[in-house]
Amino acid sequence: MKKFLIYSFCMLLSGITVAQEDETDVKKDTTRLTEVIVLSRRKLSNHRQEKTLSSIDDYLEKSNKVAMIKRGNYAWEPTLNNMNSERLSVTIDGMQIFGACTDKMDPITSYVDVSNLEKVSIGSGQTGTENGHCVGGGIDLQLASSKFYQSRLKTNVDLGYETNGNYRVAGLDLEYSGNTFYMNADGVFRKSYNYDAGGSNEVLFSQFQKYNVSIQTGFKLSEKHTLDANIIYDKATDVGYPALPMDVSLAEALITSVTHNYANDSTFIKSLETKLYFNTITHIMDDSKRPDVPIRMDMPGWSDTFGFYSKATTTIKNHHILFNVNAYYNRSLAEMTMYPNDSNQPAMFMYTWPDIRTFYSGIFAKDKVVLSEKEQLSGSLRMGFQNNRIAENVGLESLKIFYPDLTDSKSRFLISVASNYTYNISNYDFSFGLGYGERAPSVSEGYGFFLFNSFDNYDYIGNPTLNNEKAIEVNTKANYHKNRFHIGVEAAYFYIEDYIIGEIDETLSAMTIGANGVRIYKALSNASIFDVYINSSYKISNSFSVNGTVGYNYGRGSNNENLPFIRPFTYLAELNYKAKQFNAAIQLEGNANQSRYSSFYGEDETAAYGVLNLNFGNVMYANDTKFIVKYGIENLLDTNYSTFADWNNIPRQGRNFYLNLSVVLQ
Repeated sequence: MKKFLIYSFCMLLSGITVAQEDETDVKKDTTRLTEVIVLSRRKLSNHRQEKTLSSIDDYLEKSNKVAMIKRGNYAWEPTLNNMNSERLSVTIDGMQIFGACTDKMDPITSYVDVSNLEKVSIGSGQTGTENGHCVGGGIDLQLASSKFYQSRLKTNVDLGYETNGNYRVAGLDLEYSGNTFYMNADGVFRKSYNYDAGGSNEVLFSQFQKYNVSIQTGFKLSEKHTLDANIIYDKATDVGYPALPMDVSLAEALITSVTHNYANDSTFIKSLETKLYFNTITHIMDDSKRPDVPIRMDMPGWSDTFGFYSKATTTIKNHHILFNVNAYYNRSLAEMTMYPNDSNQPAMFMYTWPDIRTFYSGIFAKDKVVLSEKEQLSGSLRMGFQNNRIAENVGLESLKIFYPDLTDSKSRFLISVASNYTYNISNYDFSFGLGYGERAPSVSEGYGFFLFNSFDNYDYIGNPTLNNEKAIEVNTKANYHKNRFHIGVEAAYFYIEDYIIGEIDETLSAMTIGANGVRIYKALSNASIFDVYINSSYKISNSFSVNGTVGYNYGRGSNNENLPFIRPFTYLAELNYKAKQFNAAIQLEGNANQSRYSSFYGEDETAAYGVLNLNFGNVMYANDTKFIVKYGIENLLDTNYSTFADWNNIPRQGRNFYLNLSVVLQ
């Protein structure tokens, strides 16, 4: 391990220091280490995206390596490389933001809308550490860039309706752009009632309502300096979670930032981006609308984050170098009040997150070396310091019941390194990468206090003494192109040491009524995760094309138990027709049965399924107005099914007819 670290670090340094060598003339950049999902509500065809008014969840689920854990019809939790959100770095435009729910009912992706964003960058494994430490990878939800192009006033109106759940969407986007000033304001409202699973079976408590408003403005201070400001306000109410014992009465976020950009090709620093940001989240769980609860509970949570980053790029001969210095301070607090059915009994109160204050500062450096027109070599390094402090003394004393020698503060040093080699010729490209990364335990894993997990029916207690989780990664990718045919394969293997997961403690009694017992977060000595995907496409003619994807995943711990939430064999086949102003597609997607499920961690076997979808799109023009219509049928055969990632086997939507209309006024 130490030799690997030393080698990777030296490779990064040598990549920077050998910049004095002769420059190699290369006309294009062929490095492809991240996947980019383009977001646009107004494009006719987009990354296999059928609906212009899809949620972020729908967009992310189109990626090979991303799966979404579904606890309801709203706020799905993204996983990457079969690893959940604790093992990922999920950011909004490079900004750190942390959910305020102990039950993961508010992933970061739930606090933005497609109207806020331009694209999503997905970095697998250690290629995703530009904004923070992770072992599984990074997902960065990127805001739109500056827009100084003198388009004057543009207006976009979006309307959508879906029959399943009586789901309605409405959006308005106003944009003004001039020589030195631009402003963009948009709002989206989404409301759904309970949806029906296959066979017209109503899924109770699956309703939600949400609106999102954002304002982005910018000033061009000079030809080389710009200043941007962003505000996003997101509020969801009456959100049902049919897979959980509680719902959400409020999930509210305010996300703000100010960014300075500098660009100058004639200086040593080619670009410099500095952002100051603040975000605050309030999340309230309650079960007041649930019938026959054993004991009524209120569970509010809060998360506040202050931070900054500064990214600089430079080019020295055939070296393209990026530096990123960042820091943040987060406060996470959650509490629970239990009200006995007997009004004569007193209410019970405890901190489930005892006001954890996290300070992090780190530096990221990456050097991409262009060896020739065919070859590139890249290396990256992230080092960081993290300190957690328990600010609430009552919470500290509660955790001391299990850890008598616990102090209120713990510091950690984290490191991540990666290297990647890419070879590219006219009809073939290949890449091979190595990585090593560490991550600190999450707030729940380190400091959670009797957090009920309805998936395995256990209460969980955090463990502040956990070591950093460490992962060694090997990945490879190859693509072959020949005329109208393309085929590609990508694979990744992760060997994770000190794999953090809950272990049953028979000596403890559960606090939650009906729970099976208590698990304490501990670490397996190691775990292995492997995934491989094959993608292919063939362009039959200028109008017709077919594409398909198959994938296989595997995960197992050192205790010889299967890891939870490992995707089974998966497939997708699609036939597309595309003309100038019309497109259509038929899709078949599905999974094999989940034969390697983890009963030890609460899973059971999910049956194989296949779902058929039809979608169509038209674009029309009338003077200066553009109309985009998307319509189709999802789950055409009304299949009743659940996937491996559906919490407690909650069924997914049955047959759904949808219609999206976007009107662009210029």
